Amino acid sequence: MFKSSTKLRVRYAETDAMGIVHHSNYYVYFETAREDFIQGAGIRYREIEEAGIMMPLVETQCRYIQGAKYDDELIIETTMKELTPAKVVLLYEVRREKDGALIAKGKTLQAFVDTHSFKIINLRNKYPMLWEKLQNLQ
Repeated sequence: MFKSSTKLRVRYAETDAMGIVHHSNYYVYFETAREDFIQGAGIRYREIEEAGIMMPLVETQCRYIQGAKYDDELIIETTMKELTPAKVVLLYEVRREKDGALIAKGKTLQAFVDTHSFKIINLRNKYPMLWEKLQNLQ
């Protein structure tokens, strides 16, 4: 199973009045990690869009375990839980680098849709080369 690792440093602007990373930032972290994960297939997300495919979020989930703070270095590990011709489910684990503490766990479900009609497509049939590259990440 392919696993990508994304390293981020918490910026001051990402924290709240308590000095903890605001919960909304984890979804931005997941997006950054998702782009890195897709690059593991040898393709950039921009190329997917240029091919006429979009991957809108259908479902997101995050479980907050510990608070990350300003200047913490975080490692986000991303794996693929499920891939079908119509959707992909990715899992995320956010850890503080200095002690390995689990900070948060997340999940996203994204559909494959046509850029113009915004209708769900069968990726395996419509874009077999991309389908094959994504299958290599399982």
